[in-house]
Amino acid sequence: MTDSIFQSLADAARKGESVALGIITGVQGSSPQKLGAKALFHSDRRIQGTLGGGCLEAEAQRLALHSLKSGRPETFELVLDHDFGWDDGLICGGKVLGVILPDAQKAGEAFWAGLAARDVAKSWGVRRDFTVALADMEATRDPAPDWRYLETLTPPCALWIAGSGHIAQAVAPLALQLDFAVTVFDDRPELANHTFFPKPVSLRTGHWGELCAAPFPGVPTFGLIVTRGHKHDALVLETWIHRPFAFLGMIGSRRKARTISEHFLRKGMATEEEIARVACPVGLKIRSQSVMEIAVDIMAQYIDKRAGLADRIRGSTAGRIELVE
Repeated sequence: MTDSIFQSLADAARKGESVALGIITGVQGSSPQKLGAKALFHSDRRIQGTLGGGCLEAEAQRLALHSLKSGRPETFELVLDHDFGWDDGLICGGKVLGVILPDAQKAGEAFWAGLAARDVAKSWGVRRDFTVALADMEATRDPAPDWRYLETLTPPCALWIAGSGHIAQAVAPLALQLDFAVTVFDDRPELANHTFFPKPVSLRTGHWGELCAAPFPGVPTFGLIVTRGHKHDALVLETWIHRPFAFLGMIGSRRKARTISEHFLRKGMATEEEIARVACPVGLKIRSQSVMEIAVDIMAQYIDKRAGLADRIRGSTAGRIELVE
């Protein structure tokens, strides 16, 4: 993830280690990586992150090692055609542009750690002279000619998981790797603890009435209901169905969904429009059986919904990356 690259740059700055930062600054047509992809190149040939793998990354590494020796930044423009990528399978037909910044750690530990934190929205970029700096948020909307690359970073989307059983224990670490800020809610502290969940997962325990009414985050928030049974699922849904989730899913069968929907409508607990916004059964149909397979098909759907949300809000500063010609 991008923030791990930034944290590695902060670590390199603290240690005084020379590293080169590679960034994909432009994409035309099909390519193995998207605009803004990043990789960190070490002098011992270690690579963190990826610019696309195969011969593209091999060429970027060659440039990076040369750049670390010369101290001069490099740019590249590669056409991923038959001649360039046959051996490595990179015959996408597109073109990628990028920049290699030697000694990127010299921007300082505080600079890179600030980007890694992603606690507030902020913009940064690479100037024409290859220096890195923070940028005005407005610059990403109407980029100035003195920038080679501009990027706006925002806090990650939140994922609220009701329940701390085996499904939640599989979903939570996967969601962290997929750049969600995860919070798990349950009335069972014997399960909702860091014995079963990674440290970055926030844990909330207590009575469900209080848990369901927790203050809503200031970022797009996704909900997943996977408690220990239909009764508790319905209890959480009774509150969460009225909250402004970007997407809300619930584990279960179509029969369960129909039963709960009919109950909610009959009791006047939700409208048909609210019921229709709940995905149950949650996840994609990939014939999953094991717990980890279920976690994968759930998170695949959440990735898709997050991408759809990003498409809808494109034009704002949220997560926007701009190539400056």
